[in-house]
Amino acid sequence: MTTPQRLTLVRAVHTAIYVVMVAAIVIVLFAGVTGARGPWLWAAAGLLLIESVVFAASGLKCPLTAVVARYSDGVAMSDTFFPERFTRHTFAIFAPLMLLGFGLLAVRWLLS
Repeated sequence: MTTPQRLTLVRAVHTAIYVVMVAAIVIVLFAGVTGARGPWLWAAAGLLLIESVVFAASGLKCPLTAVVARYSDGVAMSDTFFPERFTRHTFAIFAPLMLLGFGLLAVRWLLS
C-alpha cells in the first residue's frame, strides 16, 4: 500500500469514527433530555466511554491525528475528510454536550 493510500485509509477511518462518536453524543444527549432508553443508548454510552479513555490516555489528543501527520509528509491537511474549520473545535463543542447528556441521564436515574 502506498503512502497516499494509507493516508486516505486513515482519514476515512477517522472520518467514520468521528461520525459515529457525534451520533453517540446525540443519542446520549437525546436520552438525557427525553428519558428514552434502549440498546442504542447503552451502545452509545459504551463507545463514548471508550473514546474518552483513549483520548485521555493520548494526552487529550486524538491518536489518529498523529498518524495522519506522519503520512501527510508535512503537508497541512485535515485529519478527516471534513474541512478543518468544521473539526477544529470538536473538543470544545462535543465534550460539554457529552457531559451534559451523561449528567442529565444521571439525574434522571437518581430521581427515578
